[in-house]
Amino acid sequence: MQDYRKLEIWQRSMDYTLKVYKFTSSLPSEEKYGLISQVRRAAYSIPLNIAEGAGCDSKNEFKLFLEYAHRSIHEVLTILELCIRLQFCSKTVANNLIEEGKEIRAMIYAFIKKF
Repeated sequence: MQDYRKLEIWQRSMDYTLKVYKFTSSLPSEEKYGLISQVRRAAYSIPLNIAEGAGCDSKNEFKLFLEYAHRSIHEVLTILELCIRLQFCSKTVANNLIEEGKEIRAMIYAFIKKF
């Protein structure tokens, strides 16, 4: 069992989630129950799964939750790409979030490989 708040991947994913929330406030209001809701859930799922996994008794369980977080970051990245293709946002802003998401994804993947 680890203190998840000390994990850099948890800290980065928390900051990232706040950025995703801010980003979604500029999306079309008709997407409130569609893309906005979906990307927010996927974003906050990242730090939630890291925190939940850190509370597990076994490394295998922790690894499983890290894999869930890894999947969630893929979901966020896909939705951001979709927002660009739908022309719902500035390509620059979305691409910045995509690049940061890729960094977090790499961090999570590297952490998974430690197990």
